[in-house]
Amino acid sequence: MASGIVRIEVEDHVAIMTVSRPEKLNALDLDMLKALAHAADEVEANAEVRVAILTGEGKGFSAGGDIKAWGGMLPQQFGHAWVRYGHRVFERLATLRVPLIAALNGHALGGGLELAGVADIRIAEEHIKIGLPETGLGMVPGWSGTQRLVKRFGAQLVRRMALGGEIFTAEEARVFGIVDAVTSSGNALEAAKEYAQRVASRGPAALEIVKLMIASANGEDNGTAVEALGSILVAKTADLKEGVASFSEKRPAQFKGEW
Repeated sequence: MASGIVRIEVEDHVAIMTVSRPEKLNALDLDMLKALAHAADEVEANAEVRVAILTGEGKGFSAGGDIKAWGGMLPQQFGHAWVRYGHRVFERLATLRVPLIAALNGHALGGGLELAGVADIRIAEEHIKIGLPETGLGMVPGWSGTQRLVKRFGAQLVRRMALGGEIFTAEEARVFGIVDAVTSSGNALEAAKEYAQRVASRGPAALEIVKLMIASANGEDNGTAVEALGSILVAKTADLKEGVASFSEKRPAQFKGEW
């Protein structure tokens, strides 16, 4: 399913999204960003999916934004077609209704770390490296490296990566709380599948609501979280059923304040 650049497989309520540009270590270009957006929509629309996994094909999770894809862009095009569009795609992944697990089978650098940052849980293989090397190119993190990653990992760690150019090992990243678990090389996806089954065994509605509540508590997407939770609650009330019925029957509503 989805495009050849991002494959989707669904089994036992788990959707596996695999970015597939292995010859470029899954570096992100506009086509891949579009494919990720379509993949997110497909996963979101599949009522059978309770958990999703994001991983990369080959030796890399994602080497970040492909320099050849953005290096020749004019400033306005770079800001709108690249940075703002990438932001929207990453936000789409971060706000999936289902928990998202990143299986980091290779390095997650720059945009690749920002991509890993959209996940709720991150499982890394022991050999990988993690960092935000953009300032070494005269660039800045553009896909929430200074925003979502600060909220999720803490400002000081992002300072060390973005200002100091520090590159962390998988074990260092685990100690710092950037990743949640480290596995041996070649086993991140299997470990992610095992964790996904643990999550999938829990109440799907409760998982969706808890994810919204945690996002709100962390200062992420507050407006959407509040309105989604409120709408879910109201949708179950007798008052809403009466409101819809009265509209269809062209009569005044007889609200009783019933939940």
